[in-house]
Amino acid sequence: MIRHTLPVVFTLLFSTPLLAGQQTLFSFVRPASVVNVATEGTGMPQYNAEQTAEGEVLRRVVFNPVERPTLRLSPQSGVWDWSAGRYLTLRMQSAQDWALTVDVTLLGSDGRTLTSRIDLPAGPAQTVMVPLTASSPLSQGMRAGPPMPWVYDGQRLLLTSSAGELDLKQVVSVSLTIPNPKVAQNLLIEKVGIQDDDQAYQAAYHALIDAYGQSTRGNWPEKITSDEQLKAADAREQQQLKSWLADREKQQLDSYGGVLAGPAFAAKGFFRTEKRAGRWYLVTPEGHPFYSLGVNAVAADGGRTYVAGREGMFKALPGEGDALTAFYGEGNNDDGNASSQGRNFKQGRWFDFYAANIQRTYGKPCPPAVQGQATPECPALALDAERWQAHTLDRLQAWGFNTLGNWSDPAIGQAKRMPYTLPLSIVGDYASISTGMDWWGRMPDPFDPRFAMATERAVAIAARDHRDDPWLIGYFADNELAWAAPGNDPKARYGLAYGTLRLTTDVPAKRAFLKQLRDKYRNQEGLSKAWGIDLQAWELMEDPGFEAPLPNPEHPEIERDYQYFQQVFAETYFKTIADALKWHAPNHLLLGGRYAVSTPEAVKACAEFCDVLSFNFYTLKPEDGYDFARLAELDKPVLVSEFQFGSRDRGPFWPGPVEVAREEDRGPAYGNFLKAALAQPMIVGAHWFQYLDQPASGRLLDGENGHLGLVAITDVAYPGFVEAVRKSNLQAVGQLRSELEKKAP
Repeated sequence: MIRHTLPVVFTLLFSTPLLAGQQTLFSFVRPASVVNVATEGTGMPQYNAEQTAEGEVLRRVVFNPVERPTLRLSPQSGVWDWSAGRYLTLRMQSAQDWALTVDVTLLGSDGRTLTSRIDLPAGPAQTVMVPLTASSPLSQGMRAGPPMPWVYDGQRLLLTSSAGELDLKQVVSVSLTIPNPKVAQNLLIEKVGIQDDDQAYQAAYHALIDAYGQSTRGNWPEKITSDEQLKAADAREQQQLKSWLADREKQQLDSYGGVLAGPAFAAKGFFRTEKRAGRWYLVTPEGHPFYSLGVNAVAADGGRTYVAGREGMFKALPGEGDALTAFYGEGNNDDGNASSQGRNFKQGRWFDFYAANIQRTYGKPCPPAVQGQATPECPALALDAERWQAHTLDRLQAWGFNTLGNWSDPAIGQAKRMPYTLPLSIVGDYASISTGMDWWGRMPDPFDPRFAMATERAVAIAARDHRDDPWLIGYFADNELAWAAPGNDPKARYGLAYGTLRLTTDVPAKRAFLKQLRDKYRNQEGLSKAWGIDLQAWELMEDPGFEAPLPNPEHPEIERDYQYFQQVFAETYFKTIADALKWHAPNHLLLGGRYAVSTPEAVKACAEFCDVLSFNFYTLKPEDGYDFARLAELDKPVLVSEFQFGSRDRGPFWPGPVEVAREEDRGPAYGNFLKAALAQPMIVGAHWFQYLDQPASGRLLDGENGHLGLVAITDVAYPGFVEAVRKSNLQAVGQLRSELEKKAP
């Protein structure tokens, strides 16, 4: 029977067959077990179940426009024991012509929960599978899983992720919630069940990637099915590039891509910055204004993905005797950072699909007698680096770009066709601090003398072969450091201060913070009064794990002290790098810290010691990523060091941080972003992330598998996108030229 606040009668027309290993926990169409059904802001208005257009019979549940309308199932007595189960299954569909977001919460008797968010598309019913232990596509080595729903064994399945922890022997309820609906939302549901095997889950990832590194679960215009298609696409592109490069020759640009218009700037032999008539400019070595239109990660190694332990995911990997085995390698990205946690398949053998596809397209063939074999007559293949570099530079210049962004192949910069940037990656055995972010690692401790030594070494190595190169714009001071934790709460905003105070006094930053407080307050009585705490002895602050108080209006000195420490911390960090760069590379710019998460203190210190501020803006417009009124007060040039727009209709399963609906929407989004950037007089350039799509099966570093590229894993460009990008880039340079000509005397 069913217990409910409303009388309910069910009529069974027919039911959906069960998956192998699936047991029904409760049927909304034909109840056969004792289950309590509680409604909070929801209702089941119809007396009977209803038949859908596809002939299935489901029960309508209305989620009303309240904060968290919820439908909750629980046993009439005791608890459920699901210890033999692998997945919770729900047969359901949206009753409207639009998708629904449904939150599922499983509650245990000890208060712990397992949660999942279902992105339920419009269309016919599907069986949603929620893993009963925390799981995500990272368990298969990738950021995002294959497109769902997916037809398996005759059923439409939607595999979700889950987070949290649950004692499966002590389950007390299952809740379905639609968060904050603006209007009533209708969900059709048939039954809730338990699946005790993972055959369907494993099948979803089997033979997922084809021989060219593409998804097998979809088709799109640029998808490659043969080597002949690769060669034909290359031939067509070569003709287009010749035409576009010829057009570029007609543009009025100096050797470095600077605009020949308006009043001349001083030519000083290297890139520099200058503010004129209210606008900041990069200035080329020849003395002309330069708007940096760049692309990140222009390198030939971006197609590598781990295959060890998940060979079944790949439909056709090169076997023994195949010449393409030259593109296997070994790696280990199990670095302990947050970016690698929870991910499987992050070390061992990898295969480079991108390099293999380049070889298929224009690689030098083996003699016919030994085609496909690695022999003394035909040694193992290697990427034709010279051909790839020339082709890539042709592309970038034809598409209107003028800068090689971060992580690009240094050899391309040496071609002296395009200005380039370089990263400073400072590694060493110095102390570090957790801010609660730690995605790429903990914050380096700039008070540690070992950090200064590591910085000196990193800068010296980076500058060794580039010290006198006028094509080098400058260096980035690392990338996306964890200056704060995500969120707006005080422990996130002041994560650096909190993290430092939790450490022991053998960490130099902790000693520096305690000295700051001792110099200001003299003793624990002064600090206790200012912070509103009862600190019995100063030594208690030296203990590991010390929990500092939250800022509050009654004790404003708390926040002032945190801000001051974080300011000194950031100044020490950037001054250390700036000093090293002035010694080893005095002619080149320090391009800032490529902020993803930042604090006002970090940005202010960067403005003091760096030549340029740099931000990675994953937003529709630059001003959506930071308060530009505050930036204007710093009066410093700004470089957008990363931005991106992606979709889900070109193979890779993740659209990246900023998603647009379709491939056709990427070009307009790029154009709108660049137009908004030009409207900000402090912005001196914008760099797209990135040149190449990430492997659909996940890149080596962290499993990201985004459609971010100008070109696919096959090295085939996305023609509609690059045409739109080219148009926007040319318009940007044309707008800059017009502005300069108006300022001419």
